[in-house]
Amino acid sequence: MKSFFRPEAMHGVWRWREALLGAFVAACGLYWAVSQQGILAMVGTALAIVGALIIFAGVQRTRFRVGAGGPGVVQVHERLVTYYGPLDGGSVSIDALASVELEPKSKPAEWVLTEVGGAALHIPTNAANAEALFDVFAALDGIKTENMLTQLRSDPGERVIIWKETQRRLH
Repeated sequence: MKSFFRPEAMHGVWRWREALLGAFVAACGLYWAVSQQGILAMVGTALAIVGALIIFAGVQRTRFRVGAGGPGVVQVHERLVTYYGPLDGGSVSIDALASVELEPKSKPAEWVLTEVGGAALHIPTNAANAEALFDVFAALDGIKTENMLTQLRSDPGERVIIWKETQRRLH
């Protein structure tokens, strides 16, 4: 069955899906805030604020997506990042991460996730489901998300440390 929309347009909409959802929520909230009175106006104001936050998060997620069609598949499940590559792969525990680096010299660029014991997992930035790494990285204590997104979009030339654990947590 043929789609009414061009595939490029659908890809663009899908890429910006979170930001578009936030815009819809904010627009609904603003409509309620200005057209209603009392409690519905307050709910509308709250919805507009939530929509703005969703837009902000959606724009960050969109900046993190660098493409698709790269080698391998990323899976994040129960605090374990697993990469299934065509030639190699592996897993790292999020709790045992020592550093996250961006290796721009690889083609395509790769995320290098290193565990405390020194084992490193190399994941292409455009692997299938690589956008799931955004949530993993955003949850790391002390990460500078804006720096990560800037480094990802620029061509730093050398390997860049995105996040490094400053002290080992005791459980």
